[in-house]
Amino acid sequence: MPVLADLEDWMRTERARLSRHAPVAKAMDYMLTRWESFARFTTDGRICLSNNAAERAIRGLALGRKSWLFAGSDRGADRCAFMLTLIATAKLNDIDPQAWLADVLACIADWPQTRLGELLHW
Repeated sequence: MPVLADLEDWMRTERARLSRHAPVAKAMDYMLTRWESFARFTTDGRICLSNNAAERAIRGLALGRKSWLFAGSDRGADRCAFMLTLIATAKLNDIDPQAWLADVLACIADWPQTRLGELLHW
């Protein structure tokens, strides 16, 4: 916390010396107006300073983005997005997506349409 307090003091001092039109000043203004939210990680242990967990969570989507440009059609892209959403939701619910999908595909042909919601993992 002392290092963070020193950083805030330094930023406020340096900001006062800059023109309001300087690109760095705009970036500092952005940070300083949100300082309380930024520093909240020092008082709330649930908040992580980095966004590494979120970056790891979307890495698979980012890596496949170019491949998905070639889904073949709008309908194919919609189906791809639908399936990726189901797979990501399964992962968030600690369910093996491959096992869940195999189970659903094995029983969906005989499943009543009015009960399709029961096949979803949530």
